[in-house]
Formats: sequence, structure tokens, C-alpha cells
Amino acid sequence: MKKRLLSVILAAAAAVMMTSCGGAKDTGAAGNNTAQEADQETVGEGSGSTGDVDTYKPEGQDEDVSSVDVSDLVQDDADDFRIGIVTGSYSQSEDDRRGAEAFQKKYGEDKVTLAIYPDNFTDEYETTVNIMTGLADDPKMKAIIVNQAIEGTVEAFRRIKEIRPDILCIAGEASDDFDDMKAVADLTVNNDFVSRGYLIIWTAHELGCDTFVHISFPRHLSYEIYSRRVAIMKAACEEFGMKFVMEEAPDPTTEIGVPGAHAYITEHVPGWVEKYGKDSAYFCTNDAHTEPLIKGLMKHGGYFIEADLPSPIMGYPGALDLDLAGAEGDFGRITAEVEKAVVAAGGAGRFGTWTSSYGFVNSAGLAEHARRVILGESELTDLDDIIDAYKIYSNETEWNGSKFTNAASGEVFDNIFLIYQDTYIFGDPGHYMGVTGIEVPEKYFKIR
Repeated sequence: MKKRLLSVILAAAAAVMMTSCGGAKDTGAAGNNTAQEADQETVGEGSGSTGDVDTYKPEGQDEDVSSVDVSDLVQDDADDFRIGIVTGSYSQSEDDRRGAEAFQKKYGEDKVTLAIYPDNFTDEYETTVNIMTGLADDPKMKAIIVNQAIEGTVEAFRRIKEIRPDILCIAGEASDDFDDMKAVADLTVNNDFVSRGYLIIWTAHELGCDTFVHISFPRHLSYEIYSRRVAIMKAACEEFGMKFVMEEAPDPTTEIGVPGAHAYITEHVPGWVEKYGKDSAYFCTNDAHTEPLIKGLMKHGGYFIEADLPSPIMGYPGALDLDLAGAEGDFGRITAEVEKAVVAAGGAGRFGTWTSSYGFVNSAGLAEHARRVILGESELTDLDDIIDAYKIYSNETEWNGSKFTNAASGEVFDNIFLIYQDTYIFGDPGHYMGVTGIEVPEKYFKIR
């Protein structure tokens, strides 16, 4: 057991500070894909979603935002705190939400509070921020996890730290600038876009692909994590003698919405396969594009190595018309069912995934890690401790990762980690590619 310290002063101050504040409520019911608006209204009741969030600043507190001293979080009573998890809706990021629900089911609704940010979060910035900050109204809240940490998370964490510096702020799959996230988040964990930029192309080459098609839109490409990965993928294609091309598809957070984005991909896949050939591999940066892309490639040809945020339930159930009711969270069973359907549809050897959902594990695993840190059982920025928490929800696969390194300055960020799983290719039988054991050439970590 690692060190266990108790900060009586901070706990008392937090109790006095929040005596008159209401608690945030759980925001959704499992399996209801159409309940997002009602869910968001429920969250708003405790979060000031239509105006400025109520704040209380202890007398004498500095303006500077600083990280939590985790020793001050340690509790004598394991039940005397709550953890909040904010995710997208089922329509935008079902896996993230399912992982949050799994963690809540494990520890109870009285210990875990869930919230959902809007699908069109780019147009509802203040609502998004207030949904996140509203969780800090609960005086027993000790950690807030946002997965995916979309635009607005940095501002939300900044506001939370101003009023509740005792709360751990943890980001999963952050899209904001890492320099900004480093300053306000106690911990950030993203998929390893650097290593995967190389390893996805390596896998496509190993499977015999001669062309790689990258599908995205301007908003995503404005983020470092996407633009840098594009540059790495281009360089890897050059190394392996493959053609790299980019296609633009609609952003589902705009007025076209998820249905419009789905329709665009469905309409264009046949033409893309005809243009680039059946030995072309495809990759999209948005969850909402994944299902129609898989469905189209299954029918017309082409390869799909893995999703941007990989999972056997990312796109596959809808594309293959699978009913996985009763298998929620059982990724061994889910992978087996998806594999049968892929093989039956003629996709053996052409489609891949991570056998545990990244979105699911990021929500549940980061919350599990936060809980252990609060209890004094883990160190906040220890990669082994983070992976140990993830393995509770993904014990059948291997992970690898490292601290994030700024390509321009060479600075290593101690509180930002990049991680990835092994890639599994569906087949009869299917097989892991062993990418967690492949050494990524050093030059790719400097490409930007």
C-alpha cells in the first residue's frame, strides 16, 4: 500500500464551501439512444447550463491554477467521495458512455455521477463547460473525468480548479492543445497517435495494401493530434512504397448532423473503392463516419485496419446488423460475435480492431485509476498504475505507451500519456498483429 495521508483542513474547507450547493445528477439510461436532450436537461439542473456557473472562492486563494497534491485526496473512509464522468452521447461516442456506465454499475450511483455533453458541442460551448463544472457543485466530488475531452474541457477544468482545487481533473482523448491541457489537467491520456500513425500503415502494408485513404474534415485537421498523425502516416506510406491520399467528409457536429455524415460516407464509398482499388485501406477520424465506412467497404472491397478510437463495437454492430444485447462489457464475447459476422460477410483478413474498446476502457479505466489514487493505492502519473487500472476492463490484450513528447521543443510532459493496444485482424482464425512489440523508428517521434 502506498502512502495514505488525510487533509482534514481541505476536507473541512470543501464541506463549508459547498454546504449550500446541489449535487449533479446522473444523466442517462442505458440503451436509450434518443434520450440525449432529456439527459442534458437533467444535468443542467445542477450545473447552470444556461448561464454562469455559481462559484465560491475561498478567501485568500490565488488566481493561479495548480495541480492537486494527491496526498490531500486520500480518504480514511473509502465510501466518502464521489467520482464524476462526462462523455458524449450514444450517437456520437457510445463506447465512452458504456464504459462510464460500467464503472457506475460497479461502484453504485451514489458513488459515481454521469453527465453527457451536447452532440453539437462546438456550437454549445458554454453549455458544455457548465455541464462539466456542474459536477464540482457536489462537495463529495473528488475526481472528474472527461472522455472524450472535447473543446471546452480546458476552460471547464480551469474553472473547477478555481473553486475546487482538491478535485482531480482527468482528460481522456483530449482534442485541445496539449500545452493548455498540461496546465489545467492533473492527468491526460490519449491514444498514441504518434506510434499508431506508423503502426497502422505498417499493418496495412503487411496485409498487402498499396494505397491508404485518410478521411477527415477541417476541424479535426486543425488539431495537433490529427495533423501530426497525418504527417506521420504520409511519411510511413513513403517508407513502405504506398500511396497516401486524403478525402474530406462532412463534420457531424455541423448542421448536417450525424445522419448527413452517414449518408455522405455511404454515397461515396463505392466511388472511392473504384478509384483507389480493392487493395486500398481506409481510416476516418470521426466515430460517426465509422459505421457507414465499414458497411461500404464490406460490400465493395477495401481494408479497414482499425477505427480512430478502436473497438469491436465501434461501427461493426450497425454495419453488420448485429444484436449484441446482453453482451455489454464482455469484449471477448463481442469480438467473437463480430468476427463471425465479418467472416460470413466475406471480410476475413480485411478488417481489424482493438479487442477491447478504447473509449470504454478510457472512461472506466481512468475512473478506476482516479479511485485508486484517491485511496492512496496508485500514483497519479505512473504508467504502470494506469495500465493496471485499464487491464481490469481489458484483460485479454496487450498495451504499450509512453509520456508525450513535444516534437518542436523536445519537452516530455510528465502528466500526459499516449497509449495503444495490439491490433487484431478478424478472420478464420483471426490474429493479433503484434504491434505492441514493433519498435517505431525514432524519426517518427520528431515529425510534425
